[in-house]
Formats: sequence, structure tokens, C-alpha cells
Amino acid sequence: MATAAATTVVPPAAHPRGLYTLFFTEMWERFSYYGMRALLVLFMVDQVQHGGLGFDDQTATAIYGLYTAFVYLASLPGGWLADRLLGAQRAVWYGGIIIALGHFTLALPGLQSFFLGLVFVVLGTGLLKPNISAMVGQLYPPEDVRRDSGFTIFYMGINLGAALGPLICSALGEGKNWHWGFAAAGVGMVFGLIQFRHQAPHLNGVGLQPAHRRAPELGRDPAWYGVAAGVVAVVVLVALCLGGVIHPNPIRLVRHASYGIVAVGTLYFLGILSWGRLTAAERKRCLGLAVLLLASALFWSGFEQAGSSLNLFADRYVNRVLPRLGWVIPAGWFQALNALFIIAFAPVFALLWPALGRRGWRISLPAKFALGLGLLGAGFLVMAFASRGAATGHKVVPVWLISTYLLHTWGELCLSPVGLSAVTRLAPVRFTGQMMGLWFLATSLGNLLAGIMAGETVEDVTRMPAMFLRIVLTTAGVGLLLWVASPLVKRLTGEQAPPAAP
Repeated sequence: MATAAATTVVPPAAHPRGLYTLFFTEMWERFSYYGMRALLVLFMVDQVQHGGLGFDDQTATAIYGLYTAFVYLASLPGGWLADRLLGAQRAVWYGGIIIALGHFTLALPGLQSFFLGLVFVVLGTGLLKPNISAMVGQLYPPEDVRRDSGFTIFYMGINLGAALGPLICSALGEGKNWHWGFAAAGVGMVFGLIQFRHQAPHLNGVGLQPAHRRAPELGRDPAWYGVAAGVVAVVVLVALCLGGVIHPNPIRLVRHASYGIVAVGTLYFLGILSWGRLTAAERKRCLGLAVLLLASALFWSGFEQAGSSLNLFADRYVNRVLPRLGWVIPAGWFQALNALFIIAFAPVFALLWPALGRRGWRISLPAKFALGLGLLGAGFLVMAFASRGAATGHKVVPVWLISTYLLHTWGELCLSPVGLSAVTRLAPVRFTGQMMGLWFLATSLGNLLAGIMAGETVEDVTRMPAMFLRIVLTTAGVGLLLWVASPLVKRLTGEQAPPAAP
């Protein structure tokens, strides 16, 4: 014991400078994403004469669910492209360019430009999102104790952008013109691209080359032909839809897509287990990671109600008029609450886990996930009472929604940053980008389920209490089950038990 302690290498306290390069790049990307997300459903349901699209609630929430799901679904091929062909740095750069193009396309009036802009944002985010997170993990050695706090700092960058985006884009979109808000999101992404290009040398080569780079003497990687075929297929499908040849039904599509995502994720994961040439230890860690991915999907199915049912609840059933001033708070501003709470509490949680560990109260990964699910359920319990008040025909005070976002934020801080860290630590090195893609695939499934649930109840406030109570029972039940099973999951992931007190 004494010898092991004497030879332990203590890493430096300061974080790598490249962390802050990625911090600000992700900040601007999240500014653009969450700024646009705060407007999306409200723009779709607004009347045509007011500049909206005039969709009914069920169609709008279905499209919202599909869009947010495919944003994360695209992370799977995006991670593969970086691992095999591009390298993470080029994937982030090209992804940011496509995202900016998408937001500026959304700024153009017209139904075709609206859907085309969504497609661009989906494709660009799929390239950028998994690979920038993977690079954060690669800045640290595998057992570096700074890893979790580094991801929490990175998470603060995400949420700084997520706070500013809704405040600026909603003020412009709801107060002036919807398309001004979409254009502001594009400007934010351009700022992120400029910063990334200028600060990329601080990454010290991390993510510069693909992990599975083909030897030069073998010639051009044939995987490029598959990429070209995929691009052609997407272009043809989008052209057929925009040209009116194919008429997809968003409500039906969102239901079938959830089954498709489950099938894709299961087959992809089984493929890695079967043909990835994993060691026995890598296989066990991947199985433990699969349990966490399922818990993550359930968490996001509730959490992502923020942009759909909770956003519409804020717009229709919350008293947003400031006393005496008479000024109406934009509904999209409530979307900034989660990010603002994370900025306030992320340092607390970053200090909390190590402090508890030093006192012998080390909380395991599955236990943190279980705690996150429990806090999510508590937030929806608050919404069950709030929606009962709204069902009486009176608008409710904002404190109900503020309390829900606070509880959901605490749940997110228990689950999401440590989950991102766990993926980069538990995944086999050569599959890091693709495993990060599977993490976002679970988020994609959660977004689809969120769209389905919102569409079923949002048009009738009297049905909201029952829906919110079902979410409470589901999340609390699964959280309790995960807590009980945490010793088994810990053995799979190889998580060490805390040392005995002297």
C-alpha cells in the first residue's frame, strides 16, 4: 500500500490550455443551437399573418422532436467520420460551417428554406457535437483526476452559450421578427468558427488526425465512396421532399423513428462488441456503459420537454407580465433558466464530488445517474401541480416553472457532465468518437420520446397533470432500480470502491 501511494503521479492542478479553446467554440455553437431552439416551436405554431407557419401543436412538437432527435442521431456518423477519415478538428471546423449555413437559411422566409435550414443544422451538429466532446477527454490521461472537473468547466461553456442564445434570439424573434432571431443564431456560430481557427494550436495536435487513419501506401480510403453515396442519398431525399414528390407525415414519422433509433443503436453496439476486437475488460466496460446509455435516454425524454411542452406552457399558461411595468417577458427567456442555473451550480457540483470522496462518501456513476432521474421526477411533480392550476383557467405565477428548471438542472449536473466523462474513460480508445455518438444517440431517442409525449397532451391543459405524473412515476422508478443495481454496474465499469477510512 505504502509503495503504491509513493509512486502515484499527481497531475498538475491547472487544466490544459486547449480546454478553453474548446470551451469558447462550444459556447458559440450552443448559443446558436439553443437560441434557435427557443424559437422553433413558437415560430411553427404562430399564425401565418404574424410571420409564423400556422402549424397545429401536434405537428409542431412532432417536427421539433424529429429535428432535435436527428441532431443527436447525426452524431453517430459524425463520430465515425472523425475517427476514420477527418480527425476531430476538421470535423468540428466543417460542422460549424454547415451549422452557420443552416441558421442563415432559416433566416430566409419560406417553408422550403425552413426545412432546408433544419437539415443543414442537423448535419453540421452531427459533425461538431460528438467530436468536440471527445477532444476534451483526449486532453487528459485516462486516470487523470482533473477529467471530471474539466468536463464540468466545459459544461459551463456549453451553458453560457445556452443562456445567452435564448435571451438574444428570443428578444429579436418574438419582439421583432422570427427570422431576425434565426439570423442572430447564425452570427453566433460564425464567431465560434473564428475563435476555433485562431486558438486551434493550443490543442497541441489533439484530434488533428483520425484514430483509424489508413496507411498512405494503401491509397485512398474506400470509406470515402460510402460517404459520397450517403451525401447523394441525403440530397436526393431532401430534394424529393422539398419538391413535393414525397409528403412525409411528421406525426407518424416521429413514432416510427423511435423504433428505428433503438434498432440502429442496438445493432451498432452489438457490432462493436462482436467485431471490435475488444479485450475482456473493454467488453465489460462497454456493457456497463450500455446501462448508463439507457438511463440517459430516459432522462432526456423528460428533460427535453423544455423546448416543447414546457415552452408552450410558458407561452400560454404563465403570467409573464411584469407588475407596474406592463412589459411581457418573452416566453423563450425561460429556456435560459436551465443554463443560468448550471452556470451558478456547476462549480458547486464540481467541488462537491471530490469533497464527498475525500470524506469517504464517494458516489458511484450509476448512483449519480439515479439521483439525476430522481431530481427530474421531482421537477415534473412541481409541473403536475402547476398544470392543475392552469387547468382552472387562470395563468400561474412563473415560480412554478422556475422551480422545475432548477430541479431539472440539478438532475442534469448529476448525470450529463459525468456521463460525458464516463464515455471518454470507458470507451475503447479507437472507438471514442463512435461511443460518444452512441451517447448522443441515446439523447436522440429521448428527444423523440419527448416530442411524442408533448404532442399528445400539449393542446389540452387538462391532460397535462396526468402526463407529468406518469413521468414522475417512470423516472423515479427507474432511478430507484438503478440505485439498487449500482454495485453490479460498478463492477462492469471497473469503478473502484472508495478506500477504507484509516
